[in-house]
Amino acid sequence: MTQTPTRTLRIEDAVNELCPWSGKPIAADSLTLYNGAVVGFCNPDCRDKFARAVTAFEDALQGRRAETAGLFQ
Repeated sequence: MTQTPTRTLRIEDAVNELCPWSGKPIAADSLTLYNGAVVGFCNPDCRDKFARAVTAFEDALQGRRAETAGLFQ
């Protein structure tokens, strides 16, 4: 979820101006790449909170898909 080594994320490329968690302005040290878009947060803690939430949702979706397909992990 965090910055990839092959691409430097820039605040001017962010799709948002305010942190989705706090509503505060985003910071250059708190960017991530999500679905091909740069998303900004007000601080690294909010960015990392987002990464944990996305990972949890993705894991839940993968589990649901496996159950629906008749596969069990």
